[in-house]
Amino acid sequence: MAFVTRFAPSPTGPLHLGHAYSAILAHDMARAAGGRFLLRMEDTDLERCKPEWDVLIQEDLLWLGLGWDGPIHRQAEHISSYNARLEALEGKGLLYPCSCTRSDIRAALAAPQEGVAFNVYPGTCRHRGMESRKPGDALRLNLTAALESLASADLSFTETGPAHYGAHRVDPEQAMRQIGDVVLSRKGEDIVAYFLASSFDDADQGVTHVIRGEDLFDFTPVQVILQHLFRLPTPTYHHHRLIRNENGKRLAKRDDARAIRKYRAEGATPADIRRMVGLPNP
Repeated sequence: MAFVTRFAPSPTGPLHLGHAYSAILAHDMARAAGGRFLLRMEDTDLERCKPEWDVLIQEDLLWLGLGWDGPIHRQAEHISSYNARLEALEGKGLLYPCSCTRSDIRAALAAPQEGVAFNVYPGTCRHRGMESRKPGDALRLNLTAALESLASADLSFTETGPAHYGAHRVDPEQAMRQIGDVVLSRKGEDIVAYFLASSFDDADQGVTHVIRGEDLFDFTPVQVILQHLFRLPTPTYHHHRLIRNENGKRLAKRDDARAIRKYRAEGATPADIRRMVGLPNP
């Protein structure tokens, strides 16, 4: 099987050293295996994602010496495809509408952050049928019903990252306690959840190895559940260490002082960036 991986940033700000580490690692692993390295823009949040960041991300990656295979996949161009697949879950009775706090729902749709677990939903709207859906309602997965439909499935995945190396299996009881009825989309804003869109894209793009930060490891079970609901392949996962600041905190988009564009402007070389994040030069 060919090795296929991807780097999937959200164009909501500049790339920083943490992004560089993840992109370089994925690129180098793909090239070492004679495989493919893809670039995906996770840009479904149209309020925060900007074309200028999309362009700068490409410039930074090329400056780092990273080339990608094939065209860039932009999630905003595939919203209709995601929504069509959600209709399949609706047909199975696995979705229900939710009109709870708008800010909570938007937060649930975003890519997760380190130290932020799923906000396990108390089930306020679980009694509602799809016929009661109103404009602006979100769609939640009825996790209890979903797991019941997967009672005989092998909900397992392989992890090759050093912190969690080995075989893992999704525990249904633990999933109910720690994941709950996750938000999958919000109608009217054309936003789909990070873990839903990325699961579809990984399958559609033939991704065999997902290489990403260790802060996303705890979110892998919900993706495995979704993969089985849609009969999609489960890739091999590799969750790598995070690049942190001097206080031990994970870098974020607001850490502009560590933006790749600033290092470029100050005369740093791609080799300098590799040295900063602890990766060898090719």
